[in-house]
Amino acid sequence: MVSAQARAEIDRMVAGRREAAARPSSPRTVEQDRRDWEAAARLTVLPKGARFQGVDAGGVKSEWMEMPPVNRDRVVLLLHGGGYSSGSPRTHRKLAANLSRAAFARVLTPDYRLAPEHPFPAGVKDALRAYGWLLDRGVAAGNVVVAGDSAGAGLALSMLVALRDAGAALPRAAVLMSAWTDLTTSSPSHGTNRKLDVQVTRQGLREAGALYMDGRDPADPMASTLFAKLAGLPPLLLQVGGDEVLLDDSRLLAERARVAGVDATLRVFESMWHVFQFHAPEVPEAQAAMNDIAAFIRAQFGD
Repeated sequence: MVSAQARAEIDRMVAGRREAAARPSSPRTVEQDRRDWEAAARLTVLPKGARFQGVDAGGVKSEWMEMPPVNRDRVVLLLHGGGYSSGSPRTHRKLAANLSRAAFARVLTPDYRLAPEHPFPAGVKDALRAYGWLLDRGVAAGNVVVAGDSAGAGLALSMLVALRDAGAALPRAAVLMSAWTDLTTSSPSHGTNRKLDVQVTRQGLREAGALYMDGRDPADPMASTLFAKLAGLPPLLLQVGGDEVLLDDSRLLAERARVAGVDATLRVFESMWHVFQFHAPEVPEAQAAMNDIAAFIRAQFGD
């Protein structure tokens, strides 16, 4: 049974999809998607007390977000979603503010390079540069939690795998919301949840993945981390909506991580949609997810 607020949001998304389907078909461009999302973000009301500021993080344009009071030694490195071709620190300010409050930490959101102008592995390199900048600024690796939603969650895992392979210091933990871990879109939930997902389609993911990979194999384990060796990664919290086509991208990743000896916690929020956490605190289920993130991070730091 979903809350009235969640039902209203689901109905709104369904109506929007029907309206779009009724319009004369004309393929949307990446530029249009970016402009529309940025325009919508300008209308988003941030939580009271949220403070943000631009910063150059080792050559990667980024943004700090704080919800005081915070422990300034603690940082969440937030890698935004958007199919690797859209999204920015601006589109994710509200999520960053809620993560800052949940983690009692500053949040750094890199404006990493996007496809198709900058295909794989540009985003991975930018995430690594931003993380390295934090360490160079005196932030201990053990005081960093990396977080991401959708493609950003996949990017967070790519970064962790690259750091582990290089023998570098790893963040304390990772929070992965509606993670996109399989660019081949082969997970069973693409079929079982096809009619339930009100936002994401297999075709849309394949198109976004093709832009990101630019002719490379979508099964490359550095991009499709479901196929990567996962041993040695830090504790993971995976949250996913029960109605998502990407449900099994999280479920299978959690299973394989556990087999590899990784502390992986999977939370499936029944009847929820892709990155429903965006709707905290207005939607109770989204706020419950943020509370779950807060508890996970507190546990990692022994708070």
